[in-house]
Amino acid sequence: MDAFSSNWSSGTLKNFRHISPVVQTHLKQVYLTLCCALIASAVGAYIHILWNIGGYLTTFACLGTIYWLLSTPPYEEQKRVSLLMASAALQGASIGPVIDLAIQIDPSVLVVAFVGTALAFACFSGAAMLARRGEYLYLGGLLSSGLSMLLWLHFASSIFGGSTALFMFKIYLGLLVFVGYMVFDTQEIIEKAQLGDLDYVKQALTLFIDFVAVFVRILVIMLKNSAEKSEKKKKRRD
Repeated sequence: MDAFSSNWSSGTLKNFRHISPVVQTHLKQVYLTLCCALIASAVGAYIHILWNIGGYLTTFACLGTIYWLLSTPPYEEQKRVSLLMASAALQGASIGPVIDLAIQIDPSVLVVAFVGTALAFACFSGAAMLARRGEYLYLGGLLSSGLSMLLWLHFASSIFGGSTALFMFKIYLGLLVFVGYMVFDTQEIIEKAQLGDLDYVKQALTLFIDFVAVFVRILVIMLKNSAEKSEKKKKRRD
């Protein structure tokens, strides 16, 4: 067991050393920008709770802001960072109704969902950094197929209607897909940085989308479990 631990430690440290100091500095900048985007998203959710602004309008505005960011040249760094924070705030307002529902039902669920997402993000991103270069890039095709399946299921359910079981299947499948994207996108960011692509704003946006997608799905799962527990307690009392 000790020999295995020492081999694993030396192997993982050797893999981490493959990341050059320039790329390590770049990753710090990406994750710092991601943290700022999450704070902006929290502000957007709080604004929704105060003024009930979240909905389709903020969702379309968020998509438009993201498109604006992606079409802005990299040398306009300050503008792109501002657009990222604006899109994060709009995204926060868009998921504000779910967060508001969680606060009304059980505020602790919201905290547990966020902490769980943060831990999952840290673990899977760390695994991607410590793995051999490009080891998880093969996941790209599988994840794209999973994402396509989610889109088709959403399209079909919007036309033909859907059951609770189908809804929960989409939630769990989406959770699995976006957790996979956490690993894939982290390694892709490292590989691009090794090749000279140091666009930290765009890469922070990618990780932000992964984080929010996982957070919302964990929150929905926990809210459903909390509602089922409440129903069981009511039946016992009756």
